[in-house]
Amino acid sequence: MAGHSKFKNIMHRKGAQDKKRSGMFSKLSREITVAAKMGLPDPDMNPRLRAAINAAKAQSMPKDNIQRAVDKASKGDMENYEEIRYEGFGPAGVSLIIEALSDNRNRTATNVRTAVSKNGGNLGTAGSVSHGFDRVGLINYPAKAGDAEKVFEAALEAGAEDVTSSEDGHEIWTAQGDLHEVAKALEPVLGEAEGAKLAWRPQTMVSVGEDDAATLFKLLDALDDDDDVQTVWGNYEVSDEVMEKLG
Repeated sequence: MAGHSKFKNIMHRKGAQDKKRSGMFSKLSREITVAAKMGLPDPDMNPRLRAAINAAKAQSMPKDNIQRAVDKASKGDMENYEEIRYEGFGPAGVSLIIEALSDNRNRTATNVRTAVSKNGGNLGTAGSVSHGFDRVGLINYPAKAGDAEKVFEAALEAGAEDVTSSEDGHEIWTAQGDLHEVAKALEPVLGEAEGAKLAWRPQTMVSVGEDDAATLFKLLDALDDDDDVQTVWGNYEVSDEVMEKLG
């Protein structure tokens, strides 16, 4: 395990404006419902559902909202969400992977394409950028979970592959098939994680200057405002100096 990466997924991007609370809860609820429908509605027996509920708790989502999202999975009139992945390029040629949960593929495709094209990017075909990413597991813990050494030792013992610690928190990386086993092993030591999901980790980073960074953040915010878009992964790297200039 080694190395620090300034890569952040959009959910944890430093300097991002606060998300609209209702929009955030909508995304969290959708993931809980889909996870409950795909497996058992019991989080102890359904690792994806457990991770989704823990992520909702980390964002202070009320228990009633969480239970409604779980219960919705058992109702016959719920929307049939499908997981969709878009790949493309943003300003400065950064690679983007956009993951969505949608009950209307045409609507989502149109909205995503519009958000990207209006903000200096363009969508590509399936596989156009994902070859530059590794499919891995990512477990997020807040900084208060422990210092870097404690988290590193716990992750090593649990079977993780890499750890990135900063003042913003800890990112614990695992092999794709080990995500839920590692997350379960970490819980007695570090407590419940803020999130545990499959991730796209870039193999190389693209440094983005001030002008391109401003446009890129507009693009990421436009995607974040779309209820269908769950997560955006990218290989962009923005220096602290540029972030300060952008305010």
